[in-house]
Amino acid sequence: MIRWLLLGAVALGVVGLIYVRTVSHDPRQWHGDPLAPSRTGKPNDFLMLPPGMAGADAESPVFDLSKREAMRRLDLIARGERGVTRIAGDVEAAFITYVARSRWVGWPDVVSVKVVPASDDRVALAIWSRARFGHSDLGVNEARVRRWAAALEAQARR
Repeated sequence: MIRWLLLGAVALGVVGLIYVRTVSHDPRQWHGDPLAPSRTGKPNDFLMLPPGMAGADAESPVFDLSKREAMRRLDLIARGERGVTRIAGDVEAAFITYVARSRWVGWPDVVSVKVVPASDDRVALAIWSRARFGHSDLGVNEARVRRWAAALEAQARR
């Protein structure tokens, strides 16, 4: 009896892993505006907004770049990471949503990025990175958002 229960548990685990790695992400549901996120209150998302905006977990740096150039560079940064694919949006709209999968299990996080005017000819980021499954993300979404913003900031200084 215990053998069958263990075998059943292993089979459910395998099916679960296959589901997590192959689940699709409908852009109509997941291409969420980071300026108006529908946050769950779980500790599995992170929101960076332009300076002065309420509700942010962190404040975006401000960049001396055009909206298009900032989005183009950020798109290259994002897609340059392992396991990141674009599911909606484009550079011209300055609004893109990605799925970023963890290396081993393939847990999907959804990351929506928007480049918005900050002041004069400067722009800032609105980035909302959230786990698709689970309660906690162990800080992965925060690390990703900060890493992408820092990489763009380093490029903008050059």
